[in-house]
Amino acid sequence: MGAGIGLPYEVRLEMALQLDDHQCALNVALHQYRKHHWLTEGAEAFHSLHHLLDEHIEKTSKHIDDIGERVARLGGVPTAHPVTQHELSYIKHEVEGRHSMRDFLRNDLEHELKIQEMLRKTIKRAHELGDWGTVEVLEDILVEREDLAYHLYSVLEDDTLVRGMTHLLDGNYDMAGDRPMPPDSKLQ
Repeated sequence: MGAGIGLPYEVRLEMALQLDDHQCALNVALHQYRKHHWLTEGAEAFHSLHHLLDEHIEKTSKHIDDIGERVARLGGVPTAHPVTQHELSYIKHEVEGRHSMRDFLRNDLEHELKIQEMLRKTIKRAHELGDWGTVEVLEDILVEREDLAYHLYSVLEDDTLVRGMTHLLDGNYDMAGDRPMPPDSKLQ
């Protein structure tokens, strides 16, 4: 009966719907990563960020597949139409056009933090419902998403290899100095 998984129909339905929301959000993230990959430019950005975004594309594609397969195992049908995916997604595409690499990456980091937040909620709910298979799938994905977000955060830090001439004039002599973060920042 059902999908061959010994969970009640109501549990499988609830989990499949929540998982589908994640799958839709990850598809939006994937489209954004591809756009940012295509538009990578700049002295720091072209080579290193091009490859960093390749990794994000590869892992996001894998996570979409992992979640889509779990939805199917639970007896659901993953949403596949791009318009419907965007409608169901809890993250949205940025405004069309070219933005700075820093803005692209800031948007990506914000999406990653939202994805992590929502994954944690579903993991908690799956624990409550005893859906250990969904817990395992999502915990593995969460750890990898945290790693991807950390890479974005690190790239967005203040220190850079590319700079103007201000280091010769500001009296800091290339000292980065302290960069305290506000205690309520999600980026810590």
